[in-house]
Amino acid sequence: MLADFLEYNFLRHTFLTGILIGVIAPLLGTFIVVRRLSLIADALSHVTLAGIAFGLFMDKKLALGIAPLYSGMGFSVLGSIFIEKLRGVYKAYQEIAIPIILSGGVGLSVIFIALADGFNTELFNYLFGSVSAVSQTDFYSILGISIVIILVIRLFYKELVTLSFDEEHAVVSGIHAKRIHLLFIVLTALVIAASIRVVGVLLVSALMTLPVAASMRIARGFKQMILFSIVFGEVAVIIGLISGYYFSIPPGGTIVVVSIAILLVTLGMERFSFRRKVHGTD
Repeated sequence: MLADFLEYNFLRHTFLTGILIGVIAPLLGTFIVVRRLSLIADALSHVTLAGIAFGLFMDKKLALGIAPLYSGMGFSVLGSIFIEKLRGVYKAYQEIAIPIILSGGVGLSVIFIALADGFNTELFNYLFGSVSAVSQTDFYSILGISIVIILVIRLFYKELVTLSFDEEHAVVSGIHAKRIHLLFIVLTALVIAASIRVVGVLLVSALMTLPVAASMRIARGFKQMILFSIVFGEVAVIIGLISGYYFSIPPGGTIVVVSIAILLVTLGMERFSFRRKVHGTD
């Protein structure tokens, strides 16, 4: 496989992209889970699917040459902005914004997929991920997104942590909560859109939540939880890509299964540690 990795550009781009996604998806996922906004990833992934289907439709029917990945990013960012706007409208029931946008994404997806002559191989790759779908342009785009996300997290780390654990205290402290919220959700939209090449639209939310769920069981602090989440995410992505290459299967499914296996292992470790403590007390 190493020889193929060095010889084929598409394989090298895919694995490097996978490594980047293994960092940024769990990184933002940690803040999403702590803020109890896990379903946002599902909503934005369906909106991204609508954007991809729109790009395919425009390319096939009107030959405008709109890349599905970038139309998906555009729809995802717009969806994130609408979620934030609806959260402001329904202040007492902010969670209702997520199913509204999710439903809209599903509805638009069905319409644009039908207009684009239904499912095909390209759309299937977007749904479940592909080892050979990442181009050099896609890789550089995702690299740029990754750099931006890491820089923003570094610059606004304290503000994001404060908003995640105590929003009222953050507002009193003078943090511009609305601006930080909007920035955060736009970054989430970009991560989801960037990850679909490898993980797939229908499975990308799992990469943002499952590694975090596993790390929560063994981490002793927020920074350690971020570190473990990234490690677990990288393990899942690398195993998923290798299996996808050797067995010619979409990597997204394997990434999710590996993530669940890691979660089960951490739960078992936690339970074993608890039993040892109880036994030691006795």
